[in-house]
Order: sequence, then C-alpha cells, then structure tokens
Amino acid sequence: MEIKKVQDGKTLNLVIEGRLDTITAPALEAEIKASISGVEKLIMDFAKLEYLSSAGLRVLLAAQKVMNRQGEMIIRNVNETIAEIFEVTGFCDILTIE
Repeated sequence: MEIKKVQDGKTLNLVIEGRLDTITAPALEAEIKASISGVEKLIMDFAKLEYLSSAGLRVLLAAQKVMNRQGEMIIRNVNETIAEIFEVTGFCDILTIE
C-alpha cells in the first residue's frame, strides 16, 4: 500500500493505493493519527485502492469517530468492489462516500 498525503490548511487529503489489509492497515492508522490533529476535513481517495479487509474497515471507523468530533470525513472514487464491501458491512450508512 502507498499513502500520498497533501495537507491544505485544515483539509487533509490521503490517496490510498494498493491493498488495505491486516498487513497495511497499521501504516494507515499511524499516518492518520500523526496527521489528524487540527484537521477539519479528511478526504480519502480510493481510486487506486484494490482491496479492503476488515482491518482496513476498523481503521476507517476509528478515523470517522475522530472526524465526527472535529469535522467531516469524505471517501472519494470508490470502485465497485469496495462499494460492495461498504454496502454489505453497512459502512455506506456510516461513511460519507462521493
């Protein structure tokens, strides 16, 4: 997995490429924890995300809980496979997906 980070004021953009699974989820979790202070808008771009496991979902849920307190979190460019995972797990009701 590769994470590209761009911060513009109080907006943090994370572009996630590859697989978000048990092996890579801790890296995303660490990046979010290190970068989220003072952020009011967290945008995650999943255009190049190929796979999402339950470990990845846990990281997204934790980030959503933090952003519920300090702003908003948006997930963009979700492919069909990831969208289906969000639907089956009910995450489509929790997350803002564009």
